Amino acid sequence: YVSKVNKHIFNLLNNWPKWEKNFLNISGENYSGKSHLINIFLKKYRGIKFNTNNFNEQCLTEIKVHQNIILEDLTKKVNEKILFSLYNIVEQDNKYLIITSLKPIVEIKFDLVDLISRSKNFLLQSIDKPDDELIFALIIKNLSDRQISIEKKLVNYIIKRIDRSYGKIFDFIYKIDEISLKNKKSIDLKMIKNVLEE
Repeated sequence: YVSKVNKHIFNLLNNWPKWEKNFLNISGENYSGKSHLINIFLKKYRGIKFNTNNFNEQCLTEIKVHQNIILEDLTKKVNEKILFSLYNIVEQDNKYLIITSLKPIVEIKFDLVDLISRSKNFLLQSIDKPDDELIFALIIKNLSDRQISIEKKLVNYIIKRIDRSYGKIFDFIYKIDEISLKNKKSIDLKMIKNVLEE
């Protein structure tokens, strides 16, 4: 769902390859939609995707035939030498590298000095905390995916009281779904208050 908090990134990805740089870092908290945006991009423009947890030397040989390389969930645990090699390959071969992370890549304290300087060459894009419009869409969409309907006034009640965190929103949806199934009843105000108080 495109809203004010992610529209700038959605538009940038759709504008490939007309970017200022070949290196893009998308940061945002868990459940903020980073992977979803990446999957939309890959469906349209193709490329290869790795996760930091299984990113190794073998990956460097796999990228040769791809123009777009994605590295998801970058953390301090990444093998810095392999990441540095990836950066150099992308630069030399005029490829494109998109890295997703919880915090901006320039805030990750790498040990390799060269990697710290390279991280400053990334276009930095962050997904902001969800606004009312996005929270509304997330609640409606995720509950309808579970075949659960909810009144609009109840969603508005939730929006005014829920923590503006993607994790908290999805946690709320999971719990309200669980309680609704367990009690075999539709969502009401009392149920919502109980979950929010938890």
